[in-house]
Amino acid sequence: MPKADIDYSLYLVTGRELLPEGKDYYESLEESLQGGVTVVQVREKDIDTGEFVEIARRTKEITDKYNVPLLINDRIDVYLAVRCAGIHIGQSDMPLAQARALAGDDAVIGISVGNIDEAQAAIAGHADYVGVGAVWPTGSKDVTKKVKLGPDGVGRVLDVLAESKTPAVAIGGIHAPNVPFLLHGSISPNARNSLDGIAVISAVVASKTPREAAANLRNIVDSFKRVRRSAPAAPAFVLESSPVRSTEALVSGVAALMEVIQREVPLVHQITNNVVINDSANATLAIGASPIMATNPRDVADLSPAIGALLVNFGTITDKEGMLVAGRQANVNRKPLVYDPVAVGATSFRRETSKELLAHWQPTVIKGNAAEIGALAQLTEVESRGVDSVGKGFADPANVVRTLARKRAAIVVLTGEEDYLSDGDVVLRTSNGHALLGKITGSGCMTGTLVASFCAAARLHHLAGGKGSVFENDSQLVQGDMLLGALAGVLVFNCAAERAAERDDVRGPGTFRAALIDELANMPAADLVKRAKVEIL
Repeated sequence: MPKADIDYSLYLVTGRELLPEGKDYYESLEESLQGGVTVVQVREKDIDTGEFVEIARRTKEITDKYNVPLLINDRIDVYLAVRCAGIHIGQSDMPLAQARALAGDDAVIGISVGNIDEAQAAIAGHADYVGVGAVWPTGSKDVTKKVKLGPDGVGRVLDVLAESKTPAVAIGGIHAPNVPFLLHGSISPNARNSLDGIAVISAVVASKTPREAAANLRNIVDSFKRVRRSAPAAPAFVLESSPVRSTEALVSGVAALMEVIQREVPLVHQITNNVVINDSANATLAIGASPIMATNPRDVADLSPAIGALLVNFGTITDKEGMLVAGRQANVNRKPLVYDPVAVGATSFRRETSKELLAHWQPTVIKGNAAEIGALAQLTEVESRGVDSVGKGFADPANVVRTLARKRAAIVVLTGEEDYLSDGDVVLRTSNGHALLGKITGSGCMTGTLVASFCAAARLHHLAGGKGSVFENDSQLVQGDMLLGALAGVLVFNCAAERAAERDDVRGPGTFRAALIDELANMPAADLVKRAKVEIL
């Protein structure tokens, strides 16, 4: 029979040991196919040949029902017994050439690759596709001794595969919240190539609702492919129905959100550093929102459905488990998630923690100073000294935020003497604020607090029938104009700082801090409109 033509979009690797209690393997498989799985690989390591053949045979009956190709992991004898689409082999399994000789020219043969040399060998051996990984740590199989590629490493492998047009799927630690970052962050360095799909095990097999889990993953991949087809260099996400706006319209939108936040009083969950908890809570109350500073993993999971937005500021990194759970729940509940990676480039512990968080959930907004944004963008123009930036800044900050927004599939806010915001397409620059902000602790953290609060307001405005656009970051549909929400947070904080510095009773940093909270509470929207300095670059 002719070689199968495979859509690799959602590649399911079976793992019966991961099934939830009471869930039948064949039932789970059929539901996952109904959800949108496009290819299945049967993987069994610890059973005898007869049982493997029977499982593969029954699996093929189900996949045939949905016209989905079936592959067998490693075992050519099982493949020959059931005559399915092909096999998948690892680097420690049978050599590719020998597998081809035994399986024949009609078999689809894929091979796992973890570096450039292995990818080049796969091309030379005419592999039909490659599985690239492990991307991140995973509990589904033992990859503890393997290098974790991350999206950047996957991208380097994809660059090698580009000319041969060998299809590629990524595998390892993949689940819905980190898929957008993987897909967009792994586009090859020369933008010549991108993933054809993702391979998952526990993200579907371990789910009690595999149909829904598969459908969610398939929607993410399909969204990515639509963007890539429309324009290879397009933003990592789209702002659907978002009109071209003037600066006047943007500032007017900020003023409208100031009214929304007063009317709706959104609950803003903040996991923030110990230095600024009190200031952040007071700033939230001052603008009209309601703060909650929970960190316990059980507590944050229960809170998530009720909140308007989540802020994760890991300045003192004492609540990592709570951050992981809260972020995942924010994604599940489609709530804006603002990530403030304080001093992320200062230590290896901070860099590793940031990678772990971003592998578990997808931020809606990333806010940081030049050193923090530079660390996430892997740039060396600006270094970190504790929580401060050291250096002259970026030569082209607009391009930095636009590029990082596309790669991370998030709004990016770069704070400094001038602030830059981007959704991966539009770049905004604001120049409000006052020098006294640099003389008090936590001014950047309080900015993150306001960004989260106004993103919550933007979502509520949309749900109430306002004219906000829909921000689609592929994994979760966060309703409301998140770029406008981020802009509102920056402008309101900096304009309040200007008003505070102008007061007669302000004598220095101490009196300025108190006056800042006052002005956050008292600033009229009309005064913000008058003061706001916004440019569309």
